Amino acid sequence: MKLKQILIRKLLPSLFILLCFSPVHSATYEKPRVFVLTDIENEPDDAMSMVRFLVYANQYDIEGLSATTSIHQQHEVATWRIREIVEAYGKVRDNLEKHEKGFPSGEYVKSCITEGLPEYGMHAVGEGKDSPASERLIKMTDKDDPRPLWVTVWGGPNVLAQALWKVRKTRTKEELDKFVAKLRVYTISDQDDSGPWIRKEFPNLFYIASPGYHAGGAYHHATWSGISGDYFHARCDGADFSLVTNEWLDENIRKKGPLGKEYPRWEFLMEGDTPSFLNLINNGLSSPEHPDWGGWGGRYEFYTPRMQKWFPYPETRPFWTDACDEVKGIDERWHDGNHETIWRWRKAYQNDFAARMDWTIKDYKHANHPPVAKISSEMQITAKKGDKIKLSAAGSTDPDGDSLSYKWFCYNEAGSFTTAKGKTGQPVKIYDNNKPNAWFTVPSRRFMPPGTGTMHIILQVTDNGTPCLTRYQRVIVNVE
Repeated sequence: MKLKQILIRKLLPSLFILLCFSPVHSATYEKPRVFVLTDIENEPDDAMSMVRFLVYANQYDIEGLSATTSIHQQHEVATWRIREIVEAYGKVRDNLEKHEKGFPSGEYVKSCITEGLPEYGMHAVGEGKDSPASERLIKMTDKDDPRPLWVTVWGGPNVLAQALWKVRKTRTKEELDKFVAKLRVYTISDQDDSGPWIRKEFPNLFYIASPGYHAGGAYHHATWSGISGDYFHARCDGADFSLVTNEWLDENIRKKGPLGKEYPRWEFLMEGDTPSFLNLINNGLSSPEHPDWGGWGGRYEFYTPRMQKWFPYPETRPFWTDACDEVKGIDERWHDGNHETIWRWRKAYQNDFAARMDWTIKDYKHANHPPVAKISSEMQITAKKGDKIKLSAAGSTDPDGDSLSYKWFCYNEAGSFTTAKGKTGQPVKIYDNNKPNAWFTVPSRRFMPPGTGTMHIILQVTDNGTPCLTRYQRVIVNVE
């Protein structure tokens, strides 16, 4: 292993601890900026994801919606389909605004629609290959805004590749480095040959991916397929499949107004592209700059993956890629894998989607709204082994006056203080873990060297509305 990679792996956890306990990290939510690249109409799932993306449109600032190609749709782009769904969004936008503020107008979202070249992969990269999408992506990245730009890639990323190619060709190295530093990329596997090229040519680019091509079996193994995988697709044998069937979607999504009508029936999987933006939703759980902390869109760790048969060639540098969580399934058995990092939250994100679709057609008093999870105790704690840690969520509320239920648990994989697991799969016992006030003792035995690091304690608050909705908060304990 190269010395540089060894140093990255050893220093990264310490770097994140410094970030967690520095003034830079705070509970204040800052809207992400998002630029979507989609091979919409290659199959139904992109249109499905677009519907969900738009009912959360107040959770981020949309900077671009661009139709692209992919391995599945190599010589055409379906910009018209984005326009159809955005048109439906415009019809329900005012009703959404009754429930939460900040939804952009339909006209604004229309102004964000562009398209890439109708060419496959690297054939659309190089001299004379600029497109309205690649030019807008450069413009939005250059925008005088301190926030990074999240590029969520649902198909092939050749629009991003062309933008990077042009900036590298026309700017100084310092200007290129500044441009790359503003980007955050989450791709849904490799759907053309430009994704591996980007990772190789721009080694400092923040990149989340389960790499590889579908032809080699990559989709079965990819983290994102945990969004809706069944016994065949992703083999999510511990997940609740009833929440991702076409029947559930008919009842909870498709029958609800103009936007629901734009949500097609799936052929292979529900919304394979949705994980790319789920961690950008402000639910109290996700921290987009820390993919290893986990959230509705999955959890990822920073390393160079070993060669797999579905890779076009060996990876050359570390990036954010597949990680494993241990989760108890609906069968009451423990399951361990990368799909679990997403399906463990399935009930919460599906109920949340169903509630938002209600917002498109109902007034405020006839719909449910998420609770407000609040930590009354410290959210960042420095402790030693054997210390008793008190937790309090006594300030949590619900806007509809619904009663609340509580769950405290240790998200062991998200932290760096690792203990030997017991029979329950939890590294530490939290007393009164179903009450607003709980406590635990920092383990003083059965821990892995060096015996220091972070523990992530998650508060999960759920209301009893219809559908029941969940929000979170995270306590980080730095064990010295």
